[in-house]
Amino acid sequence: MEQIAENAQTTKRMVVYHFGSKEQLYIEVLEQVYQSIRQHETGLNLTVMDPETAMTKLVEASFDYHVSHPDFMRLVCSENLLRGRYISQSVRIKALNRSALDLLDDILTRGQQQGLFINEVETIDVHRLISSICVHHVSNRYTFNALFSPDNSEEESIHRNRQLAVTATLRYIRKHN
Repeated sequence: MEQIAENAQTTKRMVVYHFGSKEQLYIEVLEQVYQSIRQHETGLNLTVMDPETAMTKLVEASFDYHVSHPDFMRLVCSENLLRGRYISQSVRIKALNRSALDLLDDILTRGQQQGLFINEVETIDVHRLISSICVHHVSNRYTFNALFSPDNSEEESIHRNRQLAVTATLRYIRKHN
């Protein structure tokens, strides 16, 4: 709140007045962070790439986005601690996030049509798989590294988990001959 007021060169009270309430400001922030990640994804121009390249690029870009935007993760974690109280109030976030599934569905459909990807896969499950690895790296990196790989550098951990996200996703969706 203080940072917003400072950046707007006003007071916290005026910020709250502008948005109507602290809760409405929080919802607006949630909408902005979700809009940013969705714009990042749609800006990748994945429709011109072959399906496997597009999927790899999407997973890598998602992973990199999560690593470079830890505040996004903090907000998502906070909202989960609040049991989705505020995100469920936003029609805009639901509409924004539809693009994530549409983008993924396009890649999967093209891959299925070319005989590369299995037909028995749900778009939402692929999104969940990608998100889970990306989120885990950011939200659990300190505890996980301390417990299981204390000798790895941050760079090694990022490289390993980024590759894990790609490999797991491709193995999940590829046809097995």
